[in-house]
Amino acid sequence: MSQRARIVALVSALAVVVAAVVGYELAVRPSATTSTSASRSAAPAAPSQRPTADAENTPAGDSSILVVYFSRTKGVYGGDLTVGNTARIAQMIQDRTGADSYEIVPLADYPSDYQETTEVAQEELDADARPEIRDPLPDVSGYDTVFVGAPIWWGEYPMVVRTFLDAVDLNGKTVIPFTTHEGSGLGNTQQQLEAQYPQATVLDGLAVRGSQAADAEPDVDAWLENLGL
Repeated sequence: MSQRARIVALVSALAVVVAAVVGYELAVRPSATTSTSASRSAAPAAPSQRPTADAENTPAGDSSILVVYFSRTKGVYGGDLTVGNTARIAQMIQDRTGADSYEIVPLADYPSDYQETTEVAQEELDADARPEIRDPLPDVSGYDTVFVGAPIWWGEYPMVVRTFLDAVDLNGKTVIPFTTHEGSGLGNTQQQLEAQYPQATVLDGLAVRGSQAADAEPDVDAWLENLGL
């Protein structure tokens, strides 16, 4: 074999070896695309930041005052509202005292029609019912003063508020009613609180006509000043 033929044969052999090595590497090494895709699919999903019902409705703060209220925007005398009348008064109290707040929300909502709401309220009163509350109740042990507000239904607190009052112990605290109404004033809310919590100090409450709730700041200010709050 000539010298030239030997060189050609050697180069051909080397080419075969190189091709074999490269082919092996391609066969066993995963592609960059496959690796990235696998990493993404294995990454855990970010935890949800949406607060739970507990976090939304359980008071959290350093105040010694708690404002508890039940309010309605539908089924209200005079028509639907954007903000409930009692909720407006509760917010005014909270703004002026730095209080925490807890809204009583029934598990089963009341009708959106005013007349139907009055009928359901009458049925609950006659049955001495205790409608369920949707959210966990607050721990009231750390509060010295508790405001309890609601619209007046048939001369007293709605029965869902009675559910709350039965479930917590306000003895030893200062308890203050406030109401919205269209002629019933405080109803018998003050007497209810005094009877239910004989060891509590029940102070004079505030009654605001629902139709005047949006403009009640002067009345709220004067009332709180008289209470020394």
